[in-house]
Amino acid sequence: MKERTLNVLITGTGGPTPRSFARSLHLGNYATYNLIGTDIHKYAIGLYQREIFQKSYITPKSNEPGYWKAIEEIIDTNAIDIAVILPESEVRTWSLRQSEKQLPCQSLIPDIDCVEVMLDKSRLNEVLSGSGLVPRSLSFGHQHTGLKSIVETTLIYPFGVRSSTGSSGLGSLKIESFSDLERWLNLNPSVPKFIASEYLSGRNLACKLLYSEGNLIRAALAERIGYIMAKVAPSGITGNTSYGRLINDRRVLETAHEAIEIIFSKTKARKHGFFTVDLKEDETGRPYITEINIRHVAFTGVLAMAGANLCEDTIRILDNDSEFDTNFHQYIFEEEYLFLREVDALPILIKETDLL
Repeated sequence: MKERTLNVLITGTGGPTPRSFARSLHLGNYATYNLIGTDIHKYAIGLYQREIFQKSYITPKSNEPGYWKAIEEIIDTNAIDIAVILPESEVRTWSLRQSEKQLPCQSLIPDIDCVEVMLDKSRLNEVLSGSGLVPRSLSFGHQHTGLKSIVETTLIYPFGVRSSTGSSGLGSLKIESFSDLERWLNLNPSVPKFIASEYLSGRNLACKLLYSEGNLIRAALAERIGYIMAKVAPSGITGNTSYGRLINDRRVLETAHEAIEIIFSKTKARKHGFFTVDLKEDETGRPYITEINIRHVAFTGVLAMAGANLCEDTIRILDNDSEFDTNFHQYIFEEEYLFLREVDALPILIKETDLL
Protein backbone atom coordinates (compact mmCIF):
# COMPACT_ATOMS: atom_id res chain seq x y z
CA MET A 1 0.00 0.00 0.00
CA LYS A 2 1.38 3.39 -1.00
CA GLU A 3 1.62 5.76 1.95
CA ARG A 4 0.81 8.94 0.04
CA THR A 5 -2.64 9.73 -1.37
CA LEU A 6 -3.09 12.66 -3.75
CA ASN A 7 -6.20 14.19 -5.27
CA VAL A 8 -5.26 15.28 -8.79
CA LEU A 9 -7.38 17.28 -11.24
CA ILE A 10 -6.75 16.51 -14.93
CA THR A 11 -8.46 18.68 -17.55
CA GLY A 12 -9.44 17.95 -21.15
CA THR A 13 -10.23 14.26 -20.65
CA GLY A 14 -11.86 13.97 -24.07
CA GLY A 15 -8.39 14.10 -25.59
CA PRO A 16 -5.86 11.25 -25.66
CA THR A 17 -3.12 13.17 -23.82
CA PRO A 18 -4.99 13.64 -20.50
CA ARG A 19 -6.02 9.98 -20.49
CA SER A 20 -2.45 8.94 -21.24
CA PHE A 21 -1.23 11.14 -18.39
CA ALA A 22 -3.78 9.61 -16.02
CA ARG A 23 -2.80 6.04 -16.92
CA SER A 24 0.85 6.95 -16.40
CA LEU A 25 0.10 8.05 -12.85
CA HIS A 26 -1.64 4.76 -12.13
CA LEU A 27 1.54 3.02 -13.37
CA GLY A 28 3.63 4.96 -10.85
CA ASN A 29 4.86 4.07 -7.39
CA TYR A 30 4.89 7.43 -5.63
CA ALA A 31 1.30 7.70 -4.43
CA THR A 32 -2.24 6.43 -4.62
CA TYR A 33 -4.08 8.79 -6.94
CA ASN A 34 -7.68 9.95 -6.84
CA LEU A 35 -8.06 11.43 -10.29
CA ILE A 36 -10.77 13.99 -11.05
CA GLY A 37 -11.41 14.70 -14.73
CA THR A 38 -13.00 17.63 -16.55
CA ASP A 39 -13.98 18.43 -20.10
CA ILE A 40 -16.15 20.97 -21.90
CA HIS A 41 -18.12 18.40 -23.91
CA LYS A 42 -20.59 15.87 -22.52
CA TYR A 43 -19.51 13.28 -25.11
CA ALA A 44 -15.86 13.35 -23.96
CA ILE A 45 -14.99 9.71 -23.40
CA GLY A 46 -12.75 10.32 -20.41
CA LEU A 47 -15.67 11.65 -18.38
CA TYR A 48 -17.06 8.11 -18.26
CA GLN A 49 -13.89 6.02 -17.80
CA ARG A 50 -14.23 5.18 -14.13
CA GLU A 51 -11.25 2.85 -14.25
CA ILE A 52 -9.13 6.00 -14.77
CA PHE A 53 -11.05 8.89 -13.20
CA GLN A 54 -12.91 8.56 -9.91
CA LYS A 55 -15.13 11.59 -10.62
CA SER A 56 -15.78 13.79 -13.65
CA TYR A 57 -17.23 17.22 -14.36
CA ILE A 58 -18.24 19.34 -17.34
CA THR A 59 -16.95 22.93 -17.19
CA PRO A 60 -17.30 26.04 -19.33
CA LYS A 61 -14.55 26.72 -21.86
CA SER A 62 -11.54 28.37 -20.27
CA ASN A 63 -12.25 31.67 -22.05
CA GLU A 64 -15.93 31.76 -21.01
CA PRO A 65 -17.55 33.42 -18.00
CA GLY A 66 -18.01 31.02 -15.15
CA TYR A 67 -14.89 28.97 -15.88
CA TRP A 68 -12.97 29.95 -12.76
CA LYS A 69 -16.03 29.63 -10.54
CA ALA A 70 -16.59 26.08 -11.79
CA ILE A 71 -12.92 25.09 -11.50
CA GLU A 72 -12.55 26.52 -8.00
CA GLU A 73 -15.69 24.70 -6.83
CA ILE A 74 -14.28 21.41 -8.16
CA ILE A 75 -10.94 22.08 -6.46
CA ASP A 76 -12.61 22.91 -3.13
CA THR A 77 -15.17 20.07 -3.21
CA ASN A 78 -12.55 17.44 -3.99
CA ALA A 79 -9.69 18.87 -1.91
CA ILE A 80 -7.51 18.93 -5.01
CA ASP A 81 -3.78 18.88 -4.27
CA ILE A 82 -2.48 19.31 -7.82
CA ALA A 83 -4.03 20.36 -11.14
CA VAL A 84 -2.69 19.02 -14.44
CA ILE A 85 -3.82 21.41 -17.18
CA LEU A 86 -3.35 19.91 -20.65
CA PRO A 87 -5.37 21.67 -23.40
CA GLU A 88 -3.08 24.47 -24.53
CA SER A 89 -5.82 27.11 -24.55
CA GLU A 90 -6.49 26.22 -20.92
CA VAL A 91 -2.78 26.37 -20.06
CA ARG A 92 -2.82 29.92 -21.41
CA THR A 93 -5.80 30.79 -19.19
CA TRP A 94 -4.02 29.44 -16.11
CA SER A 95 -0.83 31.25 -17.12
CA LEU A 96 -2.69 34.54 -17.41
CA ARG A 97 -4.18 34.05 -13.97
CA GLN A 98 -0.76 33.14 -12.58
CA SER A 99 0.58 36.45 -13.87
CA GLU A 100 -2.12 38.32 -11.94
CA LYS A 101 -2.71 36.36 -8.74
CA GLN A 102 -2.20 33.01 -7.04
CA LEU A 103 -3.43 29.82 -8.67
CA PRO A 104 -6.16 27.91 -6.79
CA CYS A 105 -3.84 24.91 -6.26
CA GLN A 106 -0.42 23.60 -7.24
CA SER A 107 0.10 23.32 -11.01
CA LEU A 108 3.12 23.35 -13.32
CA ILE A 109 2.26 26.40 -15.44
CA PRO A 110 4.80 28.31 -17.60
CA ASP A 111 4.96 32.11 -17.58
CA ILE A 112 2.60 33.87 -19.98
CA ASP A 113 5.34 35.56 -22.01
CA CYS A 114 6.85 32.27 -23.18
CA VAL A 115 3.39 30.70 -23.54
CA GLU A 116 2.36 33.38 -26.06
CA VAL A 117 5.49 32.74 -28.12
CA MET A 118 5.10 28.96 -28.15
CA LEU A 119 1.42 29.02 -29.08
CA ASP A 120 2.15 30.94 -32.31
CA LYS A 121 4.60 29.24 -34.68
CA SER A 122 5.22 32.54 -36.46
CA ARG A 123 6.30 34.23 -33.22
CA LEU A 124 8.33 31.17 -32.31
CA ASN A 125 10.25 31.44 -35.58
CA GLU A 126 10.78 35.17 -35.04
CA VAL A 127 12.20 34.66 -31.55
CA LEU A 128 14.50 31.88 -32.77
CA SER A 129 15.50 33.61 -36.02
CA GLY A 130 19.25 33.92 -36.41
CA SER A 131 19.90 30.97 -34.10
CA GLY A 132 20.15 28.38 -36.86
CA LEU A 133 17.61 26.27 -34.96
CA VAL A 134 14.52 26.84 -37.13
CA PRO A 135 13.98 26.28 -40.86
CA ARG A 136 13.66 29.22 -43.25
CA SER A 137 10.03 30.31 -42.96
CA LEU A 138 7.41 32.84 -44.02
CA SER A 139 4.08 33.79 -42.40
CA PHE A 140 1.05 35.10 -44.29
CA GLY A 141 -2.73 35.35 -44.32
CA HIS A 142 -5.36 34.96 -47.03
CA GLN A 143 -5.10 38.56 -48.27
CA HIS A 144 -1.30 38.81 -48.33
CA THR A 145 -0.31 41.25 -51.14
CA GLY A 146 2.25 39.98 -53.65
CA LEU A 147 2.28 36.55 -52.05
CA LYS A 148 3.66 34.68 -55.07
CA SER A 149 6.70 36.92 -55.34
CA ILE A 150 7.37 36.86 -51.59
CA VAL A 151 7.01 33.08 -51.34
CA GLU A 152 9.23 32.35 -54.31
CA THR A 153 11.86 34.84 -53.16
CA THR A 154 12.00 33.30 -49.67
CA LEU A 155 11.48 29.57 -50.33
CA ILE A 156 12.04 26.97 -53.01
CA TYR A 157 9.59 24.24 -54.02
CA PRO A 158 8.66 21.96 -52.45
CA PHE A 159 7.99 23.52 -49.05
CA GLY A 160 5.61 22.76 -46.20
CA VAL A 161 2.68 24.91 -45.11
CA ARG A 162 0.43 24.69 -42.05
CA SER A 163 -1.61 26.82 -39.68
CA SER A 164 0.45 29.18 -37.55
CA THR A 165 -1.53 28.12 -34.47
CA GLY A 166 -3.17 24.91 -33.32
CA SER A 167 -2.05 21.30 -33.39
CA SER A 168 -2.85 17.99 -35.13
CA GLY A 169 -1.25 19.14 -38.38
CA LEU A 170 -3.97 21.75 -38.94
CA GLY A 171 -3.80 23.12 -42.49
CA SER A 172 -0.61 21.21 -43.32
CA LEU A 173 0.43 20.23 -46.84
CA LYS A 174 3.54 19.74 -48.96
CA ILE A 175 3.41 22.48 -51.60
CA GLU A 176 4.86 21.72 -55.05
CA SER A 177 3.79 24.92 -56.86
CA PHE A 178 2.13 28.27 -56.24
CA SER A 179 -1.13 26.96 -57.70
CA ASP A 180 -1.04 24.25 -54.99
CA LEU A 181 -0.75 26.98 -52.38
CA GLU A 182 -3.61 29.01 -53.85
CA ARG A 183 -5.93 26.02 -53.89
CA TRP A 184 -4.96 25.10 -50.32
CA LEU A 185 -5.67 28.60 -49.05
CA ASN A 186 -9.10 28.48 -50.68
CA LEU A 187 -9.81 25.09 -49.09
CA ASN A 188 -8.92 26.40 -45.62
CA PRO A 189 -10.77 29.71 -45.17
CA SER A 190 -11.06 29.18 -41.40
CA VAL A 191 -7.29 29.22 -40.91
CA PRO A 192 -6.46 32.90 -40.29
CA LYS A 193 -2.68 32.67 -40.60
CA PHE A 194 -0.30 30.21 -42.23
CA ILE A 195 3.39 29.53 -41.89
CA ALA A 196 5.40 28.12 -44.80
CA SER A 197 8.79 26.53 -44.16
CA GLU A 198 11.49 24.85 -46.19
CA TYR A 199 10.74 21.18 -46.70
CA LEU A 200 12.58 18.88 -44.28
CA SER A 201 12.75 15.26 -45.42
CA GLY A 202 14.32 13.62 -42.37
CA ARG A 203 13.08 12.12 -39.10
CA ASN A 204 10.17 13.63 -37.17
CA LEU A 205 11.25 13.93 -33.53
CA ALA A 206 9.97 14.95 -30.12
CA CYS A 207 12.02 16.04 -27.11
CA LYS A 208 10.25 16.31 -23.77
CA LEU A 209 11.72 18.74 -21.24
CA LEU A 210 10.65 19.13 -17.61
CA TYR A 211 11.72 22.40 -15.96
CA SER A 212 11.13 23.48 -12.38
CA GLU A 213 11.94 26.89 -10.90
CA GLY A 214 14.96 27.65 -13.06
CA ASN A 215 16.35 24.19 -13.70
CA LEU A 216 16.04 21.52 -16.36
CA ILE A 217 15.16 18.37 -14.41
CA ARG A 218 14.27 15.61 -16.89
CA ALA A 219 14.35 14.88 -20.63
CA ALA A 220 13.24 12.04 -22.89
CA LEU A 221 13.15 11.65 -26.66
CA ALA A 222 11.17 9.79 -29.30
CA GLU A 223 10.75 9.59 -33.05
CA ARG A 224 7.33 9.79 -34.68
CA ILE A 225 7.09 7.51 -37.71
CA GLY A 226 3.40 7.07 -38.56
CA TYR A 227 0.13 8.80 -37.69
CA ILE A 228 -3.32 7.57 -36.68
CA MET A 229 -5.82 8.09 -39.55
CA ALA A 230 -3.01 9.45 -41.75
CA LYS A 231 -5.02 8.71 -44.92
CA VAL A 232 -7.64 11.36 -44.06
CA ALA A 233 -5.05 14.18 -44.02
CA PRO A 234 -3.56 15.42 -47.32
CA SER A 235 -0.19 15.83 -45.59
CA GLY A 236 -0.38 12.42 -43.93
CA ILE A 237 0.10 14.14 -40.56
CA THR A 238 -2.74 14.15 -38.03
CA GLY A 239 -0.80 15.02 -34.88
CA ASN A 240 -1.51 11.67 -33.18
CA THR A 241 1.28 9.14 -33.54
CA SER A 242 0.38 5.56 -34.51
CA TYR A 243 3.87 4.17 -34.20
CA GLY A 244 7.28 5.48 -33.32
CA ARG A 245 10.60 4.76 -31.68
CA LEU A 246 12.17 5.67 -28.32
CA ILE A 247 15.57 7.28 -28.90
CA ASN A 248 18.56 8.65 -26.96
CA ASP A 249 19.91 11.17 -29.51
CA ARG A 250 21.97 13.75 -27.60
CA ARG A 251 22.14 16.14 -30.56
CA VAL A 252 18.34 16.38 -30.65
CA LEU A 253 18.25 17.09 -26.91
CA GLU A 254 20.89 19.81 -27.22
CA THR A 255 18.99 21.50 -30.07
CA ALA A 256 15.70 21.47 -28.16
CA HIS A 257 17.36 22.66 -24.95
CA GLU A 258 19.13 25.53 -26.71
CA ALA A 259 15.87 26.70 -28.30
CA ILE A 260 13.97 26.69 -25.00
CA GLU A 261 16.78 28.57 -23.27
CA ILE A 262 16.74 31.27 -25.98
CA ILE A 263 12.98 31.71 -25.51
CA PHE A 264 13.34 31.97 -21.73
CA SER A 265 16.09 34.55 -22.17
CA LYS A 266 14.28 36.70 -24.75
CA THR A 267 10.94 36.66 -22.93
CA LYS A 268 12.51 36.95 -19.47
CA ALA A 269 10.25 34.07 -18.38
CA ARG A 270 11.03 31.66 -15.57
CA LYS A 271 12.55 28.35 -16.60
CA HIS A 272 9.47 26.49 -15.47
CA GLY A 273 6.97 24.13 -17.08
CA PHE A 274 6.70 21.00 -19.20
CA PHE A 275 7.43 21.32 -22.92
CA THR A 276 7.34 18.96 -25.88
CA VAL A 277 9.69 20.28 -28.57
CA ASP A 278 8.93 19.00 -32.08
CA LEU A 279 11.83 18.79 -34.50
CA LYS A 280 12.34 17.67 -38.10
CA GLU A 281 15.65 16.73 -39.66
CA ASP A 282 16.89 17.82 -43.08
CA GLU A 283 18.42 15.39 -45.55
CA THR A 284 21.77 15.56 -43.70
CA GLY A 285 20.23 14.67 -40.33
CA ARG A 286 20.40 18.17 -38.86
CA PRO A 287 17.39 18.79 -36.57
CA TYR A 288 15.32 22.00 -36.72
CA ILE A 289 12.61 23.19 -34.35
CA THR A 290 9.14 23.13 -35.94
CA GLU A 291 6.86 23.56 -32.91
CA ILE A 292 6.88 23.69 -29.11
CA ASN A 293 3.91 22.33 -27.15
CA ILE A 294 3.37 23.68 -23.64
CA ARG A 295 2.20 20.27 -22.41
CA HIS A 296 2.66 16.54 -22.57
CA VAL A 297 1.53 14.82 -25.78
CA ALA A 298 -0.49 11.64 -26.25
CA PHE A 299 2.34 9.09 -26.28
CA THR A 300 3.65 10.27 -22.89
CA GLY A 301 2.16 7.04 -21.50
CA VAL A 302 4.44 4.95 -23.73
CA LEU A 303 7.45 6.65 -22.18
CA ALA A 304 6.08 5.79 -18.74
CA MET A 305 5.74 2.15 -19.80
CA ALA A 306 9.45 2.22 -20.71
CA GLY A 307 10.42 3.65 -17.31
CA ALA A 308 10.41 7.34 -18.21
CA ASN A 309 7.39 8.40 -16.16
CA LEU A 310 7.55 12.14 -16.72
CA CYS A 311 3.96 12.41 -15.52
CA GLU A 312 4.79 11.16 -12.05
CA ASP A 313 8.00 13.23 -12.10
CA THR A 314 5.78 16.29 -12.62
CA ILE A 315 3.60 15.33 -9.66
CA ARG A 316 6.57 14.66 -7.38
CA ILE A 317 8.01 18.10 -8.11
CA LEU A 318 4.70 19.80 -7.38
CA ASP A 319 4.26 17.74 -4.21
CA ASN A 320 7.72 18.82 -2.99
CA ASP A 321 8.86 15.22 -2.65
CA SER A 322 12.07 15.42 -0.59
CA GLU A 323 13.32 12.14 -2.06
CA PHE A 324 12.98 13.23 -5.68
CA ASP A 325 16.34 13.82 -7.37
CA THR A 326 16.16 17.31 -8.90
CA ASN A 327 19.50 16.96 -10.70
CA PHE A 328 19.18 16.76 -14.47
CA HIS A 329 18.59 13.30 -15.87
CA GLN A 330 18.00 12.22 -19.46
CA TYR A 331 16.05 8.99 -19.65
CA ILE A 332 18.16 6.51 -21.62
CA PHE A 333 16.43 3.54 -23.23
CA GLU A 334 18.71 0.51 -23.12
CA GLU A 335 16.64 -1.46 -25.64
CA GLU A 336 15.54 -0.38 -29.12
CA TYR A 337 11.83 0.02 -28.45
CA LEU A 338 9.01 0.76 -30.86
CA PHE A 339 5.60 1.86 -29.66
CA LEU A 340 2.33 1.04 -31.41
CA ARG A 341 -0.87 3.03 -30.84
CA GLU A 342 -4.43 2.99 -32.20
CA VAL A 343 -7.68 4.81 -31.44
CA ASP A 344 -9.52 2.14 -29.43
CA ALA A 345 -6.59 0.19 -27.99
CA LEU A 346 -4.02 0.62 -25.25
CA PRO A 347 -0.53 1.22 -26.65
CA ILE A 348 2.02 -1.55 -27.04
CA LEU A 349 5.74 -1.21 -26.35
CA ILE A 350 7.78 -3.75 -28.28
CA LYS A 351 11.47 -4.40 -28.96
CA GLU A 352 12.36 -3.86 -32.59
CA THR A 353 13.89 -7.33 -32.65
CA ASP A 354 10.48 -8.80 -31.76
CA LEU A 355 8.68 -7.37 -34.78
CA LEU A 356 7.22 -10.00 -37.13
